Amino acid sequence: MIHMIVAIKLIGIFLGVLARSLAPYLRKLREGKVKNFQKRHLASSIGSLVLGIIITLLIFPQFQAAAPENGFDVYVKLFCTAFGFGFGWHAIVSEAASWAGAFRGGGS
Repeated sequence: MIHMIVAIKLIGIFLGVLARSLAPYLRKLREGKVKNFQKRHLASSIGSLVLGIIITLLIFPQFQAAAPENGFDVYVKLFCTAFGFGFGWHAIVSEAASWAGAFRGGGS
């Protein structure tokens, strides 16, 4: 059971981080700013995946949610909390990098 809880936390955080990484691209795609898939989009996707793994591993120890009860709904709540935690932390990291000028010329 402990392994499942750890897996749910890791997966939730990682998917939250990835969702935050993909949100700007999907917004631009919906607005029509992206006409076709280019090599730079692939590079950006790979970079987002690598950054997602790094951020997940860095913030995972800070995530202190427990699932003391049994039942499927507890796991769903744990996943949703982990997803929100990952999404929020990636937003903070991304915003700090933007303020520091890390994404000059191509930021979202």
